[in-house]
Amino acid sequence: MRSLDPTDPPAVGGYPLLARLGEGGMGQVFLSRTSSGRPLALKTVRSELGLDPGFEERFAREIASSDRVRSPWTVAVVDYSAPGQRPQWLATEYVAAPALADWVHRYGPLPEAAVRALGAELAEGLRAVHRTGLAHRDVKPSNVLLGRRHPLLIDFGIARAADDTRHTRTGGVIGSPGYMAPEQVTGGAAAEPGDVFALAAVLVYAATGAGPFLRRGEEPSAAQLLYRIVHEEPDLADVPPSLLPVLAACLHKAPQSRPTAQELLERLGPGSPEWAGVPPPRLAEDLAAREAELRALLEASTAAVPPRTAPPPPVAPTTPGFGPPSAYGPSAGTGTVPPATRNGAARTRTTVVAVAVPVAAAAVAAAVWWGGAGDGQDTDGTPPPTTPSPSAASSGPAAANALPASWVGTWKGTGPGSTAGDGVFSARTTKVSVTLTLHAAERGDLVGRQVSHVTEAGSGDDIGCTETLRLQETHGTTMVFQAVTSTPTDPSLGVVCRPGNVYTLAEDGRDTLALGDEGSQAAGSPARLRRVT
Repeated sequence: MRSLDPTDPPAVGGYPLLARLGEGGMGQVFLSRTSSGRPLALKTVRSELGLDPGFEERFAREIASSDRVRSPWTVAVVDYSAPGQRPQWLATEYVAAPALADWVHRYGPLPEAAVRALGAELAEGLRAVHRTGLAHRDVKPSNVLLGRRHPLLIDFGIARAADDTRHTRTGGVIGSPGYMAPEQVTGGAAAEPGDVFALAAVLVYAATGAGPFLRRGEEPSAAQLLYRIVHEEPDLADVPPSLLPVLAACLHKAPQSRPTAQELLERLGPGSPEWAGVPPPRLAEDLAAREAELRALLEASTAAVPPRTAPPPPVAPTTPGFGPPSAYGPSAGTGTVPPATRNGAARTRTTVVAVAVPVAAAAVAAAVWWGGAGDGQDTDGTPPPTTPSPSAASSGPAAANALPASWVGTWKGTGPGSTAGDGVFSARTTKVSVTLTLHAAERGDLVGRQVSHVTEAGSGDDIGCTETLRLQETHGTTMVFQAVTSTPTDPSLGVVCRPGNVYTLAEDGRDTLALGDEGSQAAGSPARLRRVT
């Protein structure tokens, strides 16, 4: 992290720029923040990529599709640029953690236990990606963050958006030399087996300090590395013996001969320690220093930067994928959801429970929640404030990293539902009721649950979801929650509810909580919750 350059703009897309995080082939990466103080990684897209006539549509489609992936091993999309806006940009959650590439370069290979834990966790992350029908396509050491609780896979949406452009303009291949599967090199095929190959290459790097096709002390060209991937066997001489068989299987030249992410997890999982229990030496100190630096920047910027005014929301991509993925039936991964069967009768349409809203409002919901406020659209009245009211502020800020005592209890709200559904990618609803129950908790702890009752128009079915919540962040009188589990409120209907939603609530006067403008929103849900106990 370093200071902004004099030529850097003060803000992008209405988000203030606080520092530079890095620069890559896609563009610049900046530290930013939401109006409540949540940190963001804001990535601008190089202008020449936008010259391709299909890039803008592909950018919106891929980012929206990527946002269907919600897991502890990925970061959520928060916002992205509207059509026609320059520069194009993407804002995601920011995690103050080192990349695996930087860590190994500075400190050397990870201990064997940490490598095994890293592999099991990242296999979980890939399994979550693959279950949505997506492939990462660019798993490499610089796209793995060594987080405190979990390692994280980053940067697959924006890279996927550039695939066609790079392939068309250069005639080249997509991915990073040294971590690409043979089928990517020879035919540009980038699917789930390629991700498994790349993950194995990353684990070889983590265990030995060098990729499986890189010889120590040399700096081969990209062409040399690609040739080796296709024609030579990987160098696994320094890989710990306990990991050798599984990594060799993942690095098989033939895609069909590799294990799936699920099978890799099964082979690594038994006996693997949890990542949080076997971090590399000095990682805790490194994370603490990064988090302290981040806090100082956020605190300094909160007083200096006014609340963000959101730009116009982006238009829905041609292939919808950003509709909240709570749905009838399993995800097909194509941006639509196949019909499911209930009581022997096949659904004749695909339905996403929560009404689709622009991703510009924030990361999309996987279950109907108290959304509705979003970016000022689809509310049940006046949009809630993004900062606490004077009466809320009088209660004083929360204790550091804890839910305020005044929040403990049960809160309820009712919204009118929405008629905005198109009958294909979102559900028309006539009423949305939410009950939120909170108990005392520290940041990172389970803090309670929400139960939503959502009445579907026509059928009268309750298609809501029930979620267990973790207190993810605390910012004075604004709290950020994440759903760690999500199940149908009415299990008999076959509704699929996915975890991972992020919600922001702020005190809004006495005994009232208001939804902030950075969370998983759904149209027609209550904008405010009021205390009942």
